[in-house]
Amino acid sequence: MEGKLASDDEYQKAGHSFLNAPATAPAFERLESSLLRAFEGFPKLVPPPQTAAKAQRVFQMRTYESPSQAAHRRKIEMFHSGEFDIFREAGFNQVFYGDMLIGPRLPNLTYMLSFPDMSELNAKWAAFSSNPNWKKLVSSPRFNYESIVSNITNLILNPTSYSQI
Repeated sequence: MEGKLASDDEYQKAGHSFLNAPATAPAFERLESSLLRAFEGFPKLVPPPQTAAKAQRVFQMRTYESPSQAAHRRKIEMFHSGEFDIFREAGFNQVFYGDMLIGPRLPNLTYMLSFPDMSELNAKWAAFSSNPNWKKLVSSPRFNYESIVSNITNLILNPTSYSQI
């Protein structure tokens, strides 16, 4: 792929400043690649309503690492057993859910939510955590007899002006 892109004049012209950035002003510090497969119950990326209007929005990207493959599968099952619906009931803008197939710190899953601002993010999470369906799901013997998530990475992201989401 690298060779094909190197001989693609249009690609080289469009990416010139990025591709030829000097070492004193690099375009990036490091590059990391991952491959995620969309969850069966949430198969497509859904841009939040604020995207079309280019309105203010923040994204929350959460990655859940699991201590084993069995625990990882149970966490994905938990999303399919009602967690998607609880997010919807709490008013979240759900952007995507993905099971990481290739990448660091496996097994893990990543999902992204969107909010108009940080106060809305906090309000939605308060609604989520107090939802009776969440309390029932999280107390289910299927999901609470051992830890199915061993580490959570939580990133708050601001979109660029050219963001497609």
